[in-house]
Amino acid sequence: MLRCLTAGESHGPSLTAILDGVPAGLPLAAEYIDQQLARRQGGHGRGGRMNIERDRVAITSGVRGGLTTGSPLTLVVANKDWPNWCRVMDPGAGADLKSRAVTRPRPGHADLTGAIKYGHRDMRNVLERSSARETAARVAAGTVARRLLEELDILVAGQVVQIGSIKARALDLTLDTEKLAAAVANSPVYCADPEAGAAMVQEIDAARAAGDSLGGVFEVYVFGLPPGLGSYTQRDRTLDGRLAGALMSIQAIKGVEVGAGFAAAAARGSEIHDEIFYRSDRGFYRSTNNAGGIEGGMSNGDILLLRAAMKPIPTLYKPLRSVDIHTKQPFEASVERSDTCAVPAACVVGEAVTAWELAAVVLEKFGGDTMGEIKERVALYRDYAKSF
Repeated sequence: MLRCLTAGESHGPSLTAILDGVPAGLPLAAEYIDQQLARRQGGHGRGGRMNIERDRVAITSGVRGGLTTGSPLTLVVANKDWPNWCRVMDPGAGADLKSRAVTRPRPGHADLTGAIKYGHRDMRNVLERSSARETAARVAAGTVARRLLEELDILVAGQVVQIGSIKARALDLTLDTEKLAAAVANSPVYCADPEAGAAMVQEIDAARAAGDSLGGVFEVYVFGLPPGLGSYTQRDRTLDGRLAGALMSIQAIKGVEVGAGFAAAAARGSEIHDEIFYRSDRGFYRSTNNAGGIEGGMSNGDILLLRAAMKPIPTLYKPLRSVDIHTKQPFEASVERSDTCAVPAACVVGEAVTAWELAAVVLEKFGGDTMGEIKERVALYRDYAKSF
């Protein structure tokens, strides 16, 4: 069983992820994780916090000599802003609980509901953990899963396909994965469509000038998945259910689609279902992929296609109305530091949580304490599925 817990606050000393169940013998370097952490911090439209942080991971257990040992991994990402907050966030009795107290809930955030739930009169206790800064730990953990999948020739990629009203052209999924990754890396908004990407940048700049924010849509693609991951036998074991839950757990994500998604609701069955064919050198296959690589709660061997919608960031330069929880007086909330658009960063997080969930179902199906065992079992299963 692959398990992960993250801990840490936005302005605490660090974020930590503890990973249990990672098999022994997986090649893993901190520099590999740092590449994904840097991607999470990038993208046109980010705010001032990204000028402070330069995320790097420290692997403090579970790896020796560049290989995982089978013991729990501990990943630590330091917060460089910590020295400015050490008195406010001090865990001891001498903490400064007054100078940065938060009594004015921000619309669209966890502030007010979290305060009611846990009885906090200072909502800093809520916003420090509900912050999307937490996703740095999840990207670090998901990158370990990505590394495991790569060893099995399963590749995860993603791109932004919409920001505000600007939409990218549909992606040709026959595109070489390396070319796709290069096109996304060369875009300031992580969009493989250069024309749409340029328009997205202009849209973000216009929103920033107006003191507003933008949401959007990103897609995650997974190449090389064998059929049969997930299950139809119990609904909590369906692959699409688990992946949807993982993507919906990302801050500000409000909708998830698999394959054709909501467009399938407007189509007739004869138009949307992927017909099945057979060829001796290929086995069973489909010429279309409206199902997005999942049928009956299981991967079907096609490219996995997931799509997630992110709402506009609710922390705005443009004031929004709210009410102070102590005085009950209305006020207009405004901020000095915020992202205008974080959809590119959310795409990286989406790739990470997808990789984590897929690594979990791979280990559930194939088992094994070492990468050698797992690779052998996956290869045998692929041969079996092809010759079925």
